[in-house]
Amino acid sequence: MSLTRELSTTEERGTADELPRPAPPPRPKPARMGPADVLRVGGSGLRSRPMRVFLSALGIAIGIAAMVGVVGISTSSSEDLNRRLAALGTNLLTVAPGQSFAGDAAHLPDSSVDMIGNIKDVESVSAIGKTSAKVYRNDHIKKEETGGLNVYAARTDLPKTAGAQIVDGRWLNAANQRYPAVVLGPKAAEQLGVFRAGPDTKVWLGGQWFTVVGLLAANELVPDLDSAALVGWPVAEQELEFDGYPTTVYTRAEESAVADVQSVLGATANPENPSEANVSRPSDVLEAKEATDDTLSGLLLGLGAVALLVGGVGVANTMVISVLERRSEIGLRRSLGATRGQIRTQFLCEALLLSALGGLGGVLLGIAVTSGYSTYQGWPSVVPVWAMAGGVGATLVIGGLAGFYPAVRAARLPPTEALATT
Repeated sequence: MSLTRELSTTEERGTADELPRPAPPPRPKPARMGPADVLRVGGSGLRSRPMRVFLSALGIAIGIAAMVGVVGISTSSSEDLNRRLAALGTNLLTVAPGQSFAGDAAHLPDSSVDMIGNIKDVESVSAIGKTSAKVYRNDHIKKEETGGLNVYAARTDLPKTAGAQIVDGRWLNAANQRYPAVVLGPKAAEQLGVFRAGPDTKVWLGGQWFTVVGLLAANELVPDLDSAALVGWPVAEQELEFDGYPTTVYTRAEESAVADVQSVLGATANPENPSEANVSRPSDVLEAKEATDDTLSGLLLGLGAVALLVGGVGVANTMVISVLERRSEIGLRRSLGATRGQIRTQFLCEALLLSALGGLGGVLLGIAVTSGYSTYQGWPSVVPVWAMAGGVGATLVIGGLAGFYPAVRAARLPPTEALATT
């Protein structure tokens, strides 16, 4: 009887062991955060500390504004230079006498102007010749007080070639170039106190009175004319003991042949001694000045990069402090099911939003600075698109790098430890 009970008990146990066990309940999957949720959560963290966010974004904005402003001002300056060169022309070449092999002052032949005019690709040619005469406002000024003004003999076709423009009166012509008539550059006119040309306006030049028949506008390509008194070639030879040798020959070449003309200009102007002729291109001086400005702009751009780096450090500091202050919030979210990835995404989004605010503000500030300075200088205001896009992109990179460590640190906080923090 007992054996029968033991067998029945064993059969019941085997039957029970063979029954299928119920499957464990599925673990709840954490809710996914969409892009809108990420922005909302990240923005709520910034709205809770407006003053700190403003100061941190301001640090980023100053760096970006400096970079955008430097690039914008440099680009505006270059655009202004290009426009001026387009108006003045880059095809102007000059020939001046150099020194002889013995070190003495050389001179160009009096036939150099005609010889240069025979070059195939030369459009026009003219010249001026320096005299020993001096010019004064009246005959009561001491001869030693020259004021740094020079008197040049000029050909009647000089304005066409050198780009000289008359702002008052007229230029020398076939009728007055043999008589005591003079045209003044803007600096010379200002220094002599002459503000209007006319038959009643005279200056004391070379020991006699010359009538001011014209006033010139400022000339960027030929600045020597600005402080000069220009008289006719014949009257200079007759009254001012001018030797007739040109001291500067101005040549306009075809745009496509400037380099070719420049290579033969010295030998053409002075065939016997081509090494004694100095050939130059006035537009190169303006371009060299622009290169100097670019060097300074590079220095300022480096300072802007340093300011941007300092702003990135400010973002990192803000995010680290935010993690320390919001431990209880992090612990509560983790207890409610938020994953480490969601916490990490939240704080990284805050850092990127903070940097984006600073970047956009910096770009707008940089555009305003560029526009204001360009307007003050009379330049066209130009801010390259790549500078604006690069500024915002740089802030996002800086913000991502600055916010990565605080975001990882927040995600690694255990929920119990975070909740225990007061």
